[in-house]
Amino acid sequence: MPLRLGLFLGLLAQLVVAADGGGPQRFVLAAVSVEPVAWDKEANFAELERFAREAAAKGAAIVVTPEGFLEGYVGNDKRQPELEQQRYLAIGESLDGPYLKRAKALARELKIHLMLGFAELREGKMYNSVALFDPAGEIALHYSKSHNAHDEPFNTKGAAFPVSQTGLGKLGALICYDRRLPETARVLAIRGAQLILVPAWGSYNDLNDALMRTRAFENGVWLAFVHPHRALLIDPRGRIVAQNQTEDDELVLGEVILDERVGAGPVRDRRPEIYGDLLRQP
Repeated sequence: MPLRLGLFLGLLAQLVVAADGGGPQRFVLAAVSVEPVAWDKEANFAELERFAREAAAKGAAIVVTPEGFLEGYVGNDKRQPELEQQRYLAIGESLDGPYLKRAKALARELKIHLMLGFAELREGKMYNSVALFDPAGEIALHYSKSHNAHDEPFNTKGAAFPVSQTGLGKLGALICYDRRLPETARVLAIRGAQLILVPAWGSYNDLNDALMRTRAFENGVWLAFVHPHRALLIDPRGRIVAQNQTEDDELVLGEVILDERVGAGPVRDRRPEIYGDLLRQP
């Protein structure tokens, strides 16, 4: 039996928790490794719905999109050289906007957790954000990108690293460039995150794979990197559990097991009392 077919069949019957009620929490994560259409919310939501339904049918408990999936990641002036502020503001979506309401309803209908990347309009400012809806359709996690490479001229940077207790465990999020700074994932781990979700758009080369494996290992967490052309599910030992097979549109599924590996490893041997210089700019 081909490896991928065996994995899919093995995951199909998985429930969020072990059938006997004991043992570690287990669930299936689905990464929507799909390139959205720039400036076309309706087309992108249709793709989200199609892949979310497929993921739910295959037993996924959580579905995650890339960065800026809803509007096609148009807030980056390197990707959109003719980017104009008014056009960007016009495509912004609030947390109670029509497409996020549809995402909420979809999560509730499919009884899944659903994370959507979107350009958020909040109090007249734009943010590069993600929202995670739980199976009841409530917002379980809301995060705005806190770092960028000075290529998002109209986005305001977020300033918080929330960790949310969900039915799947404690979840946190980073967005794309955030992952390049070790402090971001470390803060989430210190706050108890068991799984860090990383919707992204930029680089997805071998160096990025190594970086993502390192972030998982050094913090003792599960990590899911979701990019239009690359998807990785990595365990707390830094091992790749699931990944895409091509750079074409693909739904990538893997099983997360929140066992004794979470929070273990070198993160337990930290000595914060001698790290004072970390708060200084070099």
